[in-house]
Amino acid sequence: MKTPRILIIAGSDSGGGAGIQADIKTVTMLGGHAMTAITAVTAQNSRGVDAIHPIPAETVLAQVEACLKDFGVDAIKIGMIGSAFTARTIADRLKRLHVPIVVDPIMVATSGSTLADEETVAAMGKLMDVATLITPNIPELKKLTARTDTMAAALELVARHKSPVLMKGSHDDDDGESIADVLVEEDNITTWQGTRIETQHSHGTGCTLASGIATCLGRGDPLGDAIAKARDFVRIALYEAPGIGRGAGPMGHHRVRMDLGADEMQRLNQVTMTGKDYDAMVAFYKKLGLKQIVDSPDNQYARFETGNGTTMSIQCDPDAEVEDFVAIYFEVDDLDRRVEKLTRAGMPFEHGARAQPWGWREARLRDPAGNTVFLYKGGENRRFPPWRTKDGPRASTKRGGGRWRDLWSPQR
Repeated sequence: MKTPRILIIAGSDSGGGAGIQADIKTVTMLGGHAMTAITAVTAQNSRGVDAIHPIPAETVLAQVEACLKDFGVDAIKIGMIGSAFTARTIADRLKRLHVPIVVDPIMVATSGSTLADEETVAAMGKLMDVATLITPNIPELKKLTARTDTMAAALELVARHKSPVLMKGSHDDDDGESIADVLVEEDNITTWQGTRIETQHSHGTGCTLASGIATCLGRGDPLGDAIAKARDFVRIALYEAPGIGRGAGPMGHHRVRMDLGADEMQRLNQVTMTGKDYDAMVAFYKKLGLKQIVDSPDNQYARFETGNGTTMSIQCDPDAEVEDFVAIYFEVDDLDRRVEKLTRAGMPFEHGARAQPWGWREARLRDPAGNTVFLYKGGENRRFPPWRTKDGPRASTKRGGGRWRDLWSPQR
């Protein structure tokens, strides 16, 4: 599969949390090649923006042309645009292209600093006219339409620019436990909902989401699949935030390694070992240097994380014979599609995709030697389940009195 070529037209963030820097990291981690046209140089950190220097429109356009005439392009992401003249200039050039264009109408940084004046905001309409998708947060959506009702505002943008709108819920006034992103199209509404991740280190979430969507669209993914995968990327990067900066710090793009794929091929990122002595097994693998992330003695189950993001689990039963096998887990992004394809090819699944109590969906089959092989989709629940261990006393994650071994049931 070819590497998607993604052109990013956006501003530079000297703190590395958002802007071009976040875009490049996102595109790279998702398997794309990032090209850039820098629209503005900013002096900023986690606490605010100290200075902005817009790049002349002709220089921005020259960067775009340099990339197009040599590398070509599969998708474009537009962020901070720098000036009204640049917005109009770039829009005139892009309307001649026939590739997906994701427009993130950036007006205010996560820190609260203004990144676009009123004239530039007005000129963003030209860019949204050529967009495949517009990704405003709630404050941006209201400013672009002068409406307070978010759904009415989104529908107005859809009608005005003939482009779907993804309403990002992270800046909503509702600070409840859940958060929703809503895709509004002319004839359809799709919602993605997830648990709100409590962190101050969320600088660059909008840039990252838009770049992730553009990368997936450039690879040929349908719009809904592209949004879902980009959301997974953002959520895992939030969990992996390094915790630097005294304000809204950067996310952990570099740690999203084994969780999302660049194509439909499965990824070997989880192995489960059996045993009889739970405490001895846990002590052994901790001494070996693995990081324990799930500790469930009631279920005789533990999970460990390695340095490259792969996870390994142990499942013990002191009363059972220890079987000489390993359960191998291959993660795929579209489990149902992969299972259907392999079933048509004659692969004998013991069961198709099923939801599991620990937050994964799994399909099971066996190799010729009788070893258990799972295809699964774990997403953030592989490394960041709700019962991930914290510093402190061991916590029980027993569910309804049953053992995970009973649910997992790997016996021959």
